[in-house]
Amino acid sequence: MTTTAPFTIQPRLTQIAMAVKPEGMIADLVCPRIQVEGEKFIYSKLITSEMFTIPETEIGRKSLANEVEFGATDITDSILDYALDDFVPYRDVQTAQAAGANIDPQSVAAEGTALLLDLGREKRVADLYFTLANFDSTLRTTLSGTSQWSDYTNSDPYTAIMAMFDLMLVRPNVGVFGRATWVKLRSHPKIVAAVLNASNGQGGLTASGVASKQAVAELLELDAIYVGESFFNAAKKGQTASYARLWGKHASFLRIDRNVRTVRGMAMPTFAFTAQWQNRFAGTISDPKRGIRGGTTVRVGEQVKELISFTEAGCHFHDAVA
Repeated sequence: MTTTAPFTIQPRLTQIAMAVKPEGMIADLVCPRIQVEGEKFIYSKLITSEMFTIPETEIGRKSLANEVEFGATDITDSILDYALDDFVPYRDVQTAQAAGANIDPQSVAAEGTALLLDLGREKRVADLYFTLANFDSTLRTTLSGTSQWSDYTNSDPYTAIMAMFDLMLVRPNVGVFGRATWVKLRSHPKIVAAVLNASNGQGGLTASGVASKQAVAELLELDAIYVGESFFNAAKKGQTASYARLWGKHASFLRIDRNVRTVRGMAMPTFAFTAQWQNRFAGTISDPKRGIRGGTTVRVGEQVKELISFTEAGCHFHDAVA
């Protein structure tokens, strides 16, 4: 006896959904995806003390070498399912075909749905990286008044950032900013002066202009700086739209090790990762009851979970600018 699956994965639509790379979204860059073995998986949270305890390494001529074990706490977790549907009436397909338009309504639906799925993921990662409680108590601070980097007269962001770095057991390699924070930091006279002094000795307290991401990354000894650009509608459904930035007025500096290939038995500290089971997909569900001629529901989905694995590998400045 044969059965017909109600949901059919479409390779063409899946390729479209996977190819969507929204401008200004940084979630995949700052919270890289790592494949897990199934919907339920085990991941390791490093034990800080064991990472930094030096074992006895001297060995006698006929002695056995000391044996080490990379300590970590194994945690059982589960991925979460995320998906969105867009119904495409059959009459829309017929209209496009009759007009000879080079438009496939199902492809358009897959692309638009994938964009919204990405927006949801961007929001989750922004919340993960910009929530105070997700950082060690010694590696987070809330700025206010004259200490905020928007106060160009009194604040000193370079000194504040480097002082925080010196408290970290693992030095960060990336900086993550909301757009509002980055605009103020790159224009801060002390940052501009430091960049100019480092490059050609023409800085000074009266320096003005803006510093590039590369220049600030080099100044702070980071591999890269990422700036979240995306907006979302913060109003509830049915209310007047109220647009806000997904990445707020904060800044986080993180160790993100892209050499990590497995979520279990990690040897290298990395602040966070995205557990992913299989790949994003797109498919169709036939629905003859909707509309006058029926149609097809296009679904885009993925199974992921964003997780923090080593709290001490990140630091955070909350309300970095006014």
